[in-house]
Amino acid sequence: MAVALDATTTARRPRPSLTITGSSIVLVVSMVAALGLGAVAVSPADVVEVVARRIGLGDFDVSLLQDQIVWQLRLPRVLAAAATGAGLALVGAVLQSLTRNDLADPYLLGISSGASVGAVLVIVLGVSVAGLTGSAMLTAGAFVGAMLALLLVLVLATDRTGSLPPARTILAGVAVGQICAAYTAFVVMINGDADSARRVLSWTLGSLAGIRWNAAVLLVIAALISVVVVMAFASALDAFAFGESAAGSLGVDVTRTRWLLMVVTALLTALLVAYTGAIGFVGLVVPHVARMFVGVRHHRLLPVSALVGASLMVWADTVARSVMSGQEIPVGVVTAAVGAPVFAYLLNRMRRRS
Repeated sequence: MAVALDATTTARRPRPSLTITGSSIVLVVSMVAALGLGAVAVSPADVVEVVARRIGLGDFDVSLLQDQIVWQLRLPRVLAAAATGAGLALVGAVLQSLTRNDLADPYLLGISSGASVGAVLVIVLGVSVAGLTGSAMLTAGAFVGAMLALLLVLVLATDRTGSLPPARTILAGVAVGQICAAYTAFVVMINGDADSARRVLSWTLGSLAGIRWNAAVLLVIAALISVVVVMAFASALDAFAFGESAAGSLGVDVTRTRWLLMVVTALLTALLVAYTGAIGFVGLVVPHVARMFVGVRHHRLLPVSALVGASLMVWADTVARSVMSGQEIPVGVVTAAVGAPVFAYLLNRMRRRS
């Protein structure tokens, strides 16, 4: 059905190569614009000169202030935003195909709720480890919580044959997510004060305010590796559209493929959530938008989803840090404000076509 739908609608879509090229150009332009926007404006020409000078493409005459603002303050954050958006959109596209569930998103396996437990233990209860303080301890706690939640979901979802049935996996994710959410609320209510509750709420809505170069580089590398790994399974993901039996008859090792992709996407999600918090709607909405332009074939869908997700997150973070003078708003608020109406439009569009 997916292949037939793709074939009947291809004529009304732009060529996939043009869509990928256009999405890449939009991302580059978005990043340049984001680097220039903020409390201190920097022109696009000066942004390009600062970056070119830093990577050794010329000795341009830029001021120390421009260099510090663009290279030290904004570029790590913009790179992390692009990596986060690309990663979340990529994970959403993969999970929607693996589970054959249009509502699947990166937090399907309870990872964000597990990360919230880890973050709450650090923020509210003051759990610490020697050598880690502040944001580093918060990131470590969130990552450990996410991984423990993932491990519990996989244990609950795995059947006697060692496979991961989609329905069982979703139910296990929902159950673990609810348990973690209940524990988080209980800890905040019993032990938290107004300041810690505000910090927990801010973390759960997502922010890239504390991102520095080391974190940005890590997130970019993780996103790129995940894209390469997932793209290698694009044909297998196409086969999953026909069901597990059909995929197996086409030569796909269903159990091995599902396990590998589930683990890769879960690890990427856990890393992103640990550094940026739970940012909603990107992984849910962007794959659906990408399908409108390039169809359901994953060798086109995956890169376009990653590029569109990266651009969306760059602009969402730019709005989050710029829309209110002297104060940032959580980036999850911006993505929800954009994503919810878009998703409602997509649902209405599907209803008219049905």
